[in-house]
Amino acid sequence: MKKRTLLAWSSGKDSAWALHVLRQQLDINVVGLFCTINQKFKRVAMHAIRIELIQQQAESVGLPVQIISIPHQCSNSEYKIIMDEFVGQAKRQGIEYFAFGDLFLEDVRKYRESNLTDTGITPIFPLWEKPTNELSKEMVGGGLRAIITCVDTKHLPSKYAGREYNTSFLKQIPEDIDPCGEYGEFHSFVFDGPMFKKKISICVGKTVFRNGFVFTDLLSDGA
Repeated sequence: MKKRTLLAWSSGKDSAWALHVLRQQLDINVVGLFCTINQKFKRVAMHAIRIELIQQQAESVGLPVQIISIPHQCSNSEYKIIMDEFVGQAKRQGIEYFAFGDLFLEDVRKYRESNLTDTGITPIFPLWEKPTNELSKEMVGGGLRAIITCVDTKHLPSKYAGREYNTSFLKQIPEDIDPCGEYGEFHSFVFDGPMFKKKISICVGKTVFRNGFVFTDLLSDGA
Protein backbone atom coordinates (compact mmCIF):
# COMPACT_ATOMS: atom_id res chain seq x y z
CA MET A 1 0.00 0.00 0.00
CA LYS A 2 1.27 3.47 -0.87
CA LYS A 3 2.45 5.63 2.03
CA ARG A 4 0.37 8.78 2.56
CA THR A 5 2.84 11.64 2.31
CA LEU A 6 2.87 15.41 2.81
CA LEU A 7 5.55 17.45 1.05
CA ALA A 8 7.15 20.54 2.58
CA TRP A 9 6.57 23.22 -0.05
CA SER A 10 8.74 26.34 -0.31
CA SER A 11 7.46 27.45 -3.76
CA GLY A 12 10.96 26.85 -5.14
CA LYS A 13 12.61 24.47 -7.54
CA ASP A 14 13.82 21.83 -5.08
CA SER A 15 10.45 21.16 -3.48
CA ALA A 16 8.80 21.17 -6.91
CA TRP A 17 11.32 18.70 -8.29
CA ALA A 18 10.98 16.56 -5.18
CA LEU A 19 7.26 16.27 -6.00
CA HIS A 20 8.12 15.22 -9.55
CA VAL A 21 10.49 12.51 -8.24
CA LEU A 22 8.07 11.28 -5.58
CA ARG A 23 5.29 10.86 -8.12
CA GLN A 24 7.49 8.35 -9.92
CA GLN A 25 7.90 6.18 -6.81
CA LEU A 26 5.40 3.35 -6.63
CA ASP A 27 5.29 3.21 -2.82
CA ILE A 28 4.55 6.92 -2.25
CA ASN A 29 1.25 8.78 -2.47
CA VAL A 30 1.72 12.53 -2.09
CA VAL A 31 -1.66 13.69 -0.80
CA GLY A 32 -0.86 17.31 0.03
CA LEU A 33 1.61 20.11 0.58
CA PHE A 34 2.41 22.23 3.62
CA CYS A 35 4.01 25.65 3.56
CA THR A 36 5.07 28.03 6.34
CA ILE A 37 4.53 31.75 5.87
CA ASN A 38 5.53 34.83 7.80
CA GLN A 39 2.37 35.94 9.62
CA LYS A 40 3.25 39.64 9.40
CA PHE A 41 4.13 39.82 5.70
CA LYS A 42 1.87 36.99 4.44
CA ARG A 43 4.74 35.59 2.40
CA VAL A 44 6.99 32.54 2.37
CA ALA A 45 10.10 33.35 4.38
CA MET A 46 13.20 34.06 2.25
CA HIS A 47 11.42 33.21 -1.00
CA ALA A 48 9.12 36.19 -0.31
CA ILE A 49 6.27 34.62 -2.26
CA ARG A 50 2.68 35.79 -1.78
CA ILE A 51 0.14 33.29 -0.46
CA GLU A 52 -2.01 33.58 -3.59
CA LEU A 53 0.88 32.34 -5.73
CA ILE A 54 1.40 29.36 -3.41
CA GLN A 55 -2.27 28.54 -3.81
CA GLN A 56 -1.97 28.77 -7.60
CA GLN A 57 0.96 26.37 -7.50
CA ALA A 58 -1.04 23.92 -5.39
CA GLU A 59 -3.96 24.11 -7.78
CA SER A 60 -1.67 23.49 -10.73
CA VAL A 61 -0.04 20.41 -9.17
CA GLY A 62 -3.47 19.15 -8.14
CA LEU A 63 -2.87 18.99 -4.39
CA PRO A 64 -4.28 20.78 -1.35
CA VAL A 65 -1.85 23.03 0.51
CA GLN A 66 -1.92 23.68 4.24
CA ILE A 67 -0.64 27.15 5.10
CA ILE A 68 1.08 27.36 8.49
CA SER A 69 1.41 30.90 9.85
CA ILE A 70 4.58 31.59 11.80
CA PRO A 71 4.90 34.80 13.87
CA HIS A 72 7.41 37.37 12.66
CA GLN A 73 10.72 36.92 14.54
CA CYS A 74 9.41 33.61 15.87
CA SER A 75 11.42 32.00 18.66
CA ASN A 76 12.54 28.38 18.40
CA SER A 77 10.15 27.38 21.17
CA GLU A 78 7.20 29.09 19.47
CA TYR A 79 8.08 27.45 16.17
CA LYS A 80 8.27 24.02 17.78
CA ILE A 81 4.87 24.40 19.44
CA ILE A 82 3.26 25.38 16.11
CA MET A 83 4.91 22.57 14.16
CA ASP A 84 4.25 19.95 16.84
CA GLU A 85 0.56 20.80 16.61
CA PHE A 86 0.69 20.45 12.83
CA VAL A 87 2.51 17.12 13.05
CA GLY A 88 -0.11 15.80 15.47
CA GLN A 89 -2.89 16.91 13.15
CA ALA A 90 -1.19 15.21 10.20
CA LYS A 91 -0.78 11.97 12.13
CA ARG A 92 -4.48 11.95 13.01
CA GLN A 93 -5.20 12.31 9.29
CA GLY A 94 -3.24 9.14 8.55
CA ILE A 95 -0.08 10.78 7.21
CA GLU A 96 2.91 8.43 7.34
CA TYR A 97 5.70 10.44 5.69
CA PHE A 98 6.83 14.05 5.50
CA ALA A 99 8.98 14.69 2.42
CA PHE A 100 11.59 17.44 2.14
CA GLY A 101 13.56 18.83 -0.80
CA ASP A 102 16.85 19.13 1.09
CA LEU A 103 19.96 18.19 -0.87
CA PHE A 104 23.04 17.72 1.29
CA LEU A 105 23.12 19.86 4.46
CA GLU A 106 23.46 17.31 7.27
CA ASP A 107 22.47 19.72 10.05
CA VAL A 108 19.19 20.54 8.31
CA ARG A 109 18.39 16.88 7.80
CA LYS A 110 19.19 16.02 11.43
CA TYR A 111 16.98 18.89 12.60
CA ARG A 112 14.03 17.59 10.59
CA GLU A 113 14.61 14.02 11.74
CA SER A 114 14.86 15.14 15.36
CA ASN A 115 11.57 17.04 15.14
CA LEU A 116 9.78 13.92 13.88
CA THR A 117 11.31 11.44 16.33
CA ASP A 118 8.63 9.36 18.07
CA THR A 119 5.79 11.07 16.17
CA GLY A 120 4.94 8.11 13.96
CA ILE A 121 5.76 10.18 10.88
CA THR A 122 8.91 9.34 8.93
CA PRO A 123 10.95 12.07 7.15
CA ILE A 124 12.08 11.26 3.60
CA PHE A 125 14.47 13.15 1.31
CA PRO A 126 13.95 12.17 -2.34
CA LEU A 127 16.76 14.40 -3.70
CA TRP A 128 19.29 13.65 -0.98
CA GLU A 129 22.97 13.68 -2.04
CA LYS A 130 22.26 13.92 -5.75
CA PRO A 131 25.21 16.00 -7.10
CA THR A 132 23.82 19.50 -7.53
CA ASN A 133 25.65 20.15 -10.78
CA GLU A 134 23.76 17.17 -12.22
CA LEU A 135 20.49 17.95 -10.47
CA SER A 136 20.41 21.57 -11.69
CA LYS A 137 20.84 20.44 -15.30
CA GLU A 138 18.27 17.68 -14.82
CA MET A 139 15.67 20.15 -13.56
CA VAL A 140 16.25 22.69 -16.33
CA GLY A 141 16.45 19.98 -18.99
CA GLY A 142 13.30 18.37 -17.61
CA GLY A 143 11.23 21.47 -18.25
CA LEU A 144 11.24 23.14 -14.82
CA ARG A 145 11.01 26.93 -15.06
CA ALA A 146 11.63 29.23 -12.12
CA ILE A 147 12.41 32.85 -11.29
CA ILE A 148 15.07 33.87 -8.78
CA THR A 149 13.16 35.79 -6.10
CA CYS A 150 15.87 36.27 -3.47
CA VAL A 151 19.64 36.70 -3.59
CA ASP A 152 22.02 36.78 -0.64
CA THR A 153 24.41 39.54 -1.68
CA LYS A 154 27.16 38.10 0.54
CA HIS A 155 27.45 35.34 -2.04
CA LEU A 156 25.89 36.50 -5.29
CA PRO A 157 25.57 39.90 -7.04
CA SER A 158 22.15 41.52 -6.86
CA LYS A 159 21.85 41.46 -10.67
CA TYR A 160 20.78 37.80 -10.49
CA ALA A 161 17.52 38.64 -8.69
CA GLY A 162 14.57 38.43 -11.06
CA ARG A 163 16.47 36.21 -13.51
CA GLU A 164 15.07 32.95 -14.81
CA TYR A 165 16.71 29.81 -13.48
CA ASN A 166 17.92 28.31 -16.74
CA THR A 167 21.03 27.16 -18.61
CA SER A 168 22.22 30.73 -19.04
CA PHE A 169 21.90 31.41 -15.31
CA LEU A 170 23.81 28.24 -14.44
CA LYS A 171 26.64 29.13 -16.81
CA GLN A 172 26.95 32.69 -15.52
CA ILE A 173 26.91 32.27 -11.74
CA PRO A 174 30.36 32.21 -10.06
CA GLU A 175 32.01 28.80 -9.77
CA ASP A 176 31.91 28.84 -5.97
CA ILE A 177 28.11 29.17 -5.93
CA ASP A 178 26.16 25.95 -5.52
CA PRO A 179 24.06 25.58 -8.70
CA CYS A 180 21.01 24.70 -6.59
CA GLY A 181 21.65 27.46 -4.03
CA GLU A 182 21.67 24.93 -1.18
CA TYR A 183 23.71 27.23 1.04
CA GLY A 184 21.04 29.92 0.73
CA GLU A 185 22.79 31.88 -2.03
CA PHE A 186 19.46 32.30 -3.84
CA HIS A 187 15.82 31.20 -3.69
CA SER A 188 13.28 30.68 -6.44
CA PHE A 189 9.64 30.40 -7.47
CA VAL A 190 8.58 27.69 -9.91
CA PHE A 191 5.97 28.69 -12.47
CA ASP A 192 6.09 25.76 -14.89
CA GLY A 193 7.34 22.21 -15.11
CA PRO A 194 6.38 18.55 -15.45
CA MET A 195 4.73 18.56 -12.02
CA PHE A 196 2.24 21.26 -13.14
CA LYS A 197 -0.98 20.82 -15.10
CA LYS A 198 -0.63 24.35 -16.46
CA LYS A 199 1.87 27.18 -16.42
CA ILE A 200 1.34 29.88 -13.80
CA SER A 201 1.14 33.35 -15.34
CA ILE A 202 3.23 35.83 -13.37
CA CYS A 203 4.71 39.26 -13.81
CA VAL A 204 7.90 40.51 -12.21
CA GLY A 205 7.42 43.38 -9.79
CA LYS A 206 9.81 45.60 -7.87
CA THR A 207 13.22 44.53 -6.64
CA VAL A 208 14.20 45.77 -3.17
CA PHE A 209 17.29 45.50 -0.95
CA ARG A 210 16.72 44.49 2.68
CA ASN A 211 19.22 43.41 5.34
CA GLY A 212 21.80 42.13 2.91
CA PHE A 213 19.29 40.36 0.66
CA VAL A 214 17.74 41.39 -2.64
CA PHE A 215 14.10 40.41 -3.16
CA THR A 216 12.21 40.49 -6.45
CA ASP A 217 8.45 40.58 -6.02
CA LEU A 218 6.24 38.36 -8.18
CA LEU A 219 2.56 38.94 -8.85
CA SER A 220 -0.17 37.05 -10.62
CA ASP A 221 -0.27 38.23 -14.22
CA GLY A 222 -2.58 41.22 -14.40
CA ALA A 223 -2.42 41.88 -10.62
